[in-house]
Amino acid sequence: MTIRIGIGGWTYEPWRGTFYPEKWPQKRELDYAAEHVTAIEINGTYYGSQKPATFASWAKAVPDGFVFSLKASRYCTNRKVLAEAGESIAKFTGQGIVELGDRLGPILWQFMATKKFDADDFAAFLKLLPAKQDGLALRHAIQVRHESFAVPEFVAMCRDAGVAIVFAQSAEYPAIADVTGDFVYARLEDAEERYVAGYAPTALDEWADKAKIWAAGGRPEGLPYVEDATPAKKTRETFVFFINGAKVRAPHAAMALIERVEG
Repeated sequence: MTIRIGIGGWTYEPWRGTFYPEKWPQKRELDYAAEHVTAIEINGTYYGSQKPATFASWAKAVPDGFVFSLKASRYCTNRKVLAEAGESIAKFTGQGIVELGDRLGPILWQFMATKKFDADDFAAFLKLLPAKQDGLALRHAIQVRHESFAVPEFVAMCRDAGVAIVFAQSAEYPAIADVTGDFVYARLEDAEERYVAGYAPTALDEWADKAKIWAAGGRPEGLPYVEDATPAKKTRETFVFFINGAKVRAPHAAMALIERVEG
């Protein structure tokens, strides 16, 4: 079983002195983060394109087995008609992400919380997602945040397309826990600063158990599912990211969960 646990980005001023050691060089923050978590979700790619050399430098800075998830450009997802996103999608996948090589994990396609489910338009969008870029296989995770997506039709179309629905634990919008891809992508977005690791120890114990169940191909209890059906039993690479909430606690939350999963 492969379970990768990480954080969003690595450049965050409040982490200096709380996660990064005092006076740690900023240019080496990725090196340090990659030694303490096993995955990072890059959010900068949501706001703008990067150069191929930048992706190559990121790949070189992390150890074997480390994986980056990339948040897709907002120009792909923040639009009225998703079926017209083809050019933006091609620009995003063609900017040089292949330079990450085997460090490239799933691409996260995140939609605004106000975006409602339109079956025809969303099906057209899924068809635009490429299976490969310059010979490198691509995996896709879809994060929707409107209650209209919690219907069997959406779950079925994602399963048919082989994309994963992101499970996002948040107090701000509903979640969908149905497994639709050959990997699981979870974003834990409700950390609290009062806890050193963002979550109570018992809550971290529970998330560790859920991560292990996901990775083993199971269906954790107590999560919001659209369908009653249990997914086919097979091991699945599982990604768990600590995002938002009390962001200052995210690295410690990730390290605490890694300790529980690997212990």
